[in-house]
Amino acid sequence: MTELSAAHAAAVTDRGRLAGSAYSSDRDLAARQSLYRWQTPRYDLPGIVAEKLSGVRGRVVDVGCGNGKFIQRLREDRPDLALLGLDIAPGILTGVPGLVAVADATRLPLATESVDAALALHMLYHVSDIPRAVRELSRVVTRDGLVIASTNSDRDKAELDDLWQRAAGDVLGTGRGPARISLSARFSLEKAPAFLGEEFGRVETMELPGTITVDDPEPVIAHMASYRAWADQHDEPFEATIERARTILVDHIDRHGAFEITCLGGVLVCRR
Repeated sequence: MTELSAAHAAAVTDRGRLAGSAYSSDRDLAARQSLYRWQTPRYDLPGIVAEKLSGVRGRVVDVGCGNGKFIQRLREDRPDLALLGLDIAPGILTGVPGLVAVADATRLPLATESVDAALALHMLYHVSDIPRAVRELSRVVTRDGLVIASTNSDRDKAELDDLWQRAAGDVLGTGRGPARISLSARFSLEKAPAFLGEEFGRVETMELPGTITVDDPEPVIAHMASYRAWADQHDEPFEATIERARTILVDHIDRHGAFEITCLGGVLVCRR
């Protein structure tokens, strides 16, 4: 692991940063989630997860449940399930309905084979020891249970990466600035099957490609600003780069009528 990648891994997995800043409330997570309102095709991700759980009865744990987006949907669609939400950030659990607890994904406070399904949705890249977390997910689900994970591709939102580097380069006067931090890089859609395949004999990947089209810069700026918890990891002034990105976006939309972002995420369903 290079020095840069080691620093990146430390930043995106630091528990103090995650609990105390990045997910101390749902403000930044909600900003990232909200950008998908402008995506076509529009995927109902909580609905997809609910459908994948159609054959499950009993207990489901959502590990790294965040603001409870998936738990809320399951409470509506599957009131028969016993749901538990776990997260390392106490602040973000405030508005999550039902039973919740603060917990670390690498040391789940659950008995072996005690749940019928486990969710790990857009969160395993925040875990310092991903193989250990996968082993824990495997340990707590029943032999015929399933684990559902999700993440983004290494190619996801490349236009935002380009926008950031253009804006950072303008701020620094270097032409093209450093890359912005990537949250999902450690457990991307390309890397996830190998991690999950260590514990599960069947890993089914459902890719969710799409295009976000906006005629207003603000949803994009809110998404970019939602990385403020990692502002110190950038080699350029964070706020100045955000403001320069806004100016570039306004000009692009004036010229072309819209700004497009290519997305690729996915859901992985794991069975033994």
